[in-house]
Amino acid sequence: MYRERESATGGVVWTGAGEADGLHRVMPDGCMDLVWDGGGLLAAGPDTAAYFADWGPGAVYVGLRLPPGTGPAALGVPAHELRDRRVPLEDLWSTDEARRLGEKVALAADPGAPLERAAARRIAASGGTDPVMREVAALLGAGASVARAAETTGLSPRHLHRRSLAAFGYGPRTLGRILRFERALAAARTGTPFAEVAAAAGYADQAHLAREARELAGDPLSVLTGRAGRAGGAGRPVSR
Repeated sequence: MYRERESATGGVVWTGAGEADGLHRVMPDGCMDLVWDGGGLLAAGPDTAAYFADWGPGAVYVGLRLPPGTGPAALGVPAHELRDRRVPLEDLWSTDEARRLGEKVALAADPGAPLERAAARRIAASGGTDPVMREVAALLGAGASVARAAETTGLSPRHLHRRSLAAFGYGPRTLGRILRFERALAAARTGTPFAEVAAAAGYADQAHLAREARELAGDPLSVLTGRAGRAGGAGRPVSR
């Protein structure tokens, strides 16, 4: 079971429960998450490929997914320091602060609400998120090239890459690749033929899209979209 709602932080509060198979695919999306696993809080960094979370039966997870460029202001570290990592929150915040937040989450009727408040408070205390990098993320998410993003924001390619590492965890080319695949997967899940999806998303051909699915998600599109008749293929990939 998985459900989500929009958050005032600009991200998403999500809840997931473990099932019999235990494994849940976490797709790379350029986001960072603050996660309650029932016993403590974790910070999940931006992924470069699918991560398979081992959720056993009865386990319940609650998380706040922070959009690209927002996580560093909330978690207090450059995104690249958490790339492809999950770490206890007390490794990033003071032990007391992490413990108090964990206690609030454990007692809350809506466990996501304390996560939202804590993230909003820390974002405000940090001076807010970087508007230039928010624009970069929006441009890349809409399909703009890295060159167009640099030109629009007035950043040199070198400065764009350096600031992207801190904001997103990887360079703009990698973020653009991940966001393009996210758009393609969403289109494929509507039943659109894969060849049409590939062309609309800007891939060289369907084979190019197929390679991206294998490299970024760990399975072919037929499995990711539920067209293969294989368990675990249908539905939205759990996001941390």
